[in-house]
Amino acid sequence: MNEHSVPATEKISKGNTALFMVGMIWVAFNLRPAITSVGPLIGEIRQDLGISNGLAGLLTTLPVLGFALFSLLAPKIGNHLGNERTVFLGLIILTSGIVIRSSGPIAAVFTGTALIGVGVAIGNVLLPGIVKHRFPEKTGMMTSIYSTSMGLFAAIASGVSIPLSRGLHLGWRRALLLWGIVGVIALLLWVAQLGRKAPPDIPRSAEDSVPLWGSPLAWQVSFFMGLQSFLFYCIVAWLPEILSSQGMSRGMAGWMLFGVQFIGLPATFLAPVLADRFSHQRGIVAVVSLLYFLGLLGLFASGSLILAILSVIFIGLAQGATISLSLTMLSLRANHAKQAAALSGMAQSFGYLLAAIGPILTGFLYDATHSWTLPILTFLLVSFFMLIAGLGAGRNVTVFHEK
Repeated sequence: MNEHSVPATEKISKGNTALFMVGMIWVAFNLRPAITSVGPLIGEIRQDLGISNGLAGLLTTLPVLGFALFSLLAPKIGNHLGNERTVFLGLIILTSGIVIRSSGPIAAVFTGTALIGVGVAIGNVLLPGIVKHRFPEKTGMMTSIYSTSMGLFAAIASGVSIPLSRGLHLGWRRALLLWGIVGVIALLLWVAQLGRKAPPDIPRSAEDSVPLWGSPLAWQVSFFMGLQSFLFYCIVAWLPEILSSQGMSRGMAGWMLFGVQFIGLPATFLAPVLADRFSHQRGIVAVVSLLYFLGLLGLFASGSLILAILSVIFIGLAQGATISLSLTMLSLRANHAKQAAALSGMAQSFGYLLAAIGPILTGFLYDATHSWTLPILTFLLVSFFMLIAGLGAGRNVTVFHEK
């Protein structure tokens, strides 16, 4: 069939699909850099503001608390305004938070950081639901695309923070402010989605009236989400400090954090695709948990560049896989799209509340012991519990159909 014989509605549909995918990718670009760009600069920020390691940990903990608090609210706002409009609102809040964080004293830094958490939470929760509604037969592939996009800019943000702040002499404030440009671009591209109506309600079944809190599987999914997030945000916040304490330059330590996230991109893309093809995901969970454990063990090797690189490789692969796998499980463990949205709200709310403990706890443990031994031992223990939760969450069952 030649170009002129293709129905106009199909051309429009393809055009709308392409426009949506571009917008989706740019929204995903915004869901990590405002946070991952902080880790390499946290020492500089701490010294400039005159705050402790524990308080500095709040700069990565506050956004995660925002995820926890707004993950349950985001679907309700989306039902009222429409998911696409709510994502646009989230981008406005996120971009405003980036500007405020770089604009003034300590109060502005923490206020802007909190707003960043609110904006990212909205995108975190609603983007998977929008994708499942638009592409119900290609959820795994679309999850791969947007989670890989998210991971790509998370890695870039970690890698360029030190060069921007020190190499270009921008200072940490202007280095962090630059990520607001990405938010503005996403806002402009997402405008095309504002005319869409909210998806029609799915008829409620008897099981939909039962709270997910009563499902052991829902809790296993939530713990897997939370524990992998715990490790992710601890690594993002403190890996450069850990490596710097072992004699590595801060610039190199920042690039090692970039390496963790960049190396994980193939695993981020492949995990949802593989998860869709296997009847269960327990084997994937076991492999990535082992990689995490080995990578974290390598952090004890003080001063060895080779072992540091191996640790980065193992942690990066495990981190990339667990992030996208946890997002995929939100769909695989649900019976339909509406239940998936409810599971997403529960898992991300509880999961990120658990994750919020990580960076600040790590900072306090280091302040108390003046050593990274206890924090790393804590990471190893968390990776073990993540394995246990993941083996349960990876079963070929759905919530309320667990036997």
